[in-house]
Amino acid sequence: MKKIILAMIIATSFVACNNAPKDYVTYTGKIDNHNPKDTVISIAGKNFRKNIKINSDGTFSDTLTLKNADYFSVLINNKRSGFVFLRNGFDIKLSADATSFLESTKYSGRGASSTNFLINQVKYGRSTGDPRQLFLLEKDAFLKKIKAMRFSFDSLKTKYKDIDTMVVRTNDKQNSDFFDMLEKSYDMQHQRAKEQAKAGLALAKGKTSPKFENYINYKGGKSSLASFKGKYVYIDVWATWCKPCLAEIPALKSLEKKYHNKNIEFVSISIDDERTAGSWDKAQTKWKDMVAKKNLSGTQLYAGKDIQFMKDYQVTGIPRFILIDPQGNIVNANAPRPSNPSLENTFKELGL
Repeated sequence: MKKIILAMIIATSFVACNNAPKDYVTYTGKIDNHNPKDTVISIAGKNFRKNIKINSDGTFSDTLTLKNADYFSVLINNKRSGFVFLRNGFDIKLSADATSFLESTKYSGRGASSTNFLINQVKYGRSTGDPRQLFLLEKDAFLKKIKAMRFSFDSLKTKYKDIDTMVVRTNDKQNSDFFDMLEKSYDMQHQRAKEQAKAGLALAKGKTSPKFENYINYKGGKSSLASFKGKYVYIDVWATWCKPCLAEIPALKSLEKKYHNKNIEFVSISIDDERTAGSWDKAQTKWKDMVAKKNLSGTQLYAGKDIQFMKDYQVTGIPRFILIDPQGNIVNANAPRPSNPSLENTFKELGL
């Protein structure tokens, strides 16, 4: 009898040990249609990074020991592709398609609900469109829309079991702060939104493009938009201090080379100014030095103090890309970036 009791105690202890929370995360998965050149998936956060080898069939597997539960970026060959919430004890598996990583991402296993919930919140947020458009609504309609959006965001939690309490707490606060900010901003933003919408009508497809004149040309002399009449014009508004702008340079140079003998001109307009360079002369020198250093192709122009073209196109952030037809009319006032495959689809539709 004593032997039976002892065996039961040992067995119970064994089960209890097996069920004890692990002090690490098991992170596995498979990426379909992955590029053979993509050999590493990285989990990165504050003071933490773990690089995991991606096998030739797209699978990977490793363990991560975390100091604290937190949100982490998921990077493939150092390019941010998604995110994940992790806590020691999680045992999760990722499935995703490399061609649309975040949109196809799904997690399964212990702890998966938290990230699946967050991903679907992101997808829902994107489906609601640009939140700035909400300010075009009259106040009663605006408040009604905000209330409905709050409810929809909150109701997503009911579709997932065992969401981590840290995720719920943080997410609730972020959503509350976001919607409170929208409501408090309404009176100031409503009139501005209406004015911008009215101005935006002038930038619709087929409208005559705003013009620039006498911009300094790196190769000498000055150029105006009219200088390129008869050709499609793909304009890149950039600055030497803008890292996202510089990140687009390789793709832009590749496009310029590919379409060099086509009926399209690639025009880059630098908006470097005295605020970032210290003086207008230094700004122009920085632009010239960068063109030479990067061996930039296409037509390189410097806007200098003339920012009317940027105002007309409502340029509030860079890089900004604009596509104009041979007659000087707008094809797309906010064209795809050079690194976006859809840009070449547009060129193909235009017969380039």
